Amino acid sequence: MAEKIDQPTRLIADTPVPLVGLGCMGMSDFYGGASEEQCIATLNHALDIGVTHWDTADMYGPFTNERLLSRVLAERRDEVFLATKFGIMRGEDGSFLGINGKPEYVREACQASLERLGVEQIDLYYQHRPDPNVPIEETVAAMAELVADGLVKNIGLSECSAEQLRKANSVHPIAAYQGELSIWTRELEDNGVLAACNELGVTFVAYSPLGRGFLTGAIKSREDLAEDDWRRNNPRFSEENFGKNLELVDAVSEIAAARGVSSAQVALSWVLGRYDNVVSIPGTTKKHRVEENAGAASVTLTTEDRERLDALQGSGNRYG
Repeated sequence: MAEKIDQPTRLIADTPVPLVGLGCMGMSDFYGGASEEQCIATLNHALDIGVTHWDTADMYGPFTNERLLSRVLAERRDEVFLATKFGIMRGEDGSFLGINGKPEYVREACQASLERLGVEQIDLYYQHRPDPNVPIEETVAAMAELVADGLVKNIGLSECSAEQLRKANSVHPIAAYQGELSIWTRELEDNGVLAACNELGVTFVAYSPLGRGFLTGAIKSREDLAEDDWRRNNPRFSEENFGKNLELVDAVSEIAAARGVSSAQVALSWVLGRYDNVVSIPGTTKKHRVEENAGAASVTLTTEDRERLDALQGSGNRYG
């Protein structure tokens, strides 16, 4: 068994989780995926080295990512801080069917996730996106019933506004907010969400902290992306913006070379050092990348490094 990588922890509610966890979406959807056996090996390796905070959602696959994780959870449930999400509805064929935050759907979605995951309780249950037709207080009240029934331990929100976060927290304590934060994505700093998290004692869980893989330097051209890779249709990976964004990659790479670490570790270290209530969930399908990412928790950037990275700006919108 591989040696554990010593990572500092931060709290989500009353549970310590490692600074670097694992986002599992790419194992089943959007980025071309990988073989199931490779992903199972990576998941087991993650636990072996102490990467115990896993993040999934019912819509990844759709539905297949939770089932993938269940194969490892069947033997190692007690080792995992398990987060999943509901609210983005998809058909079995992968079609997107809208956002649903209706109270009756909350329980239905949770019970379906519990069954697919093969667990009795979800450690952190997020509303994936707020339903514009349902007040967030109503959705969170239904989520609170799941906590009262022991089906869910903690409640989280993703991609809602600072005002919605405050309203939700008045109904039931919100343990975590999941949002995109990276060197090239800082909108949540400007719109007050991160400030609200700090004010309310909500842990911020950073997804796509590596810029959807771009900031690692592994993607040199659009041809490095598989034909079915969702990023081919993302504005930041477009022909117009790709070259401009490589300038960010070059800056990260130069700092990494000077520090003797990887570009991924520099990008993650920037995120983790930005605020003291942030943890991250970079995604990967490869064992050595899980190790590399976990190692970022011990990387220290200089003030000069941070100032240089702070000055960088991405080109293109987050979504099309």
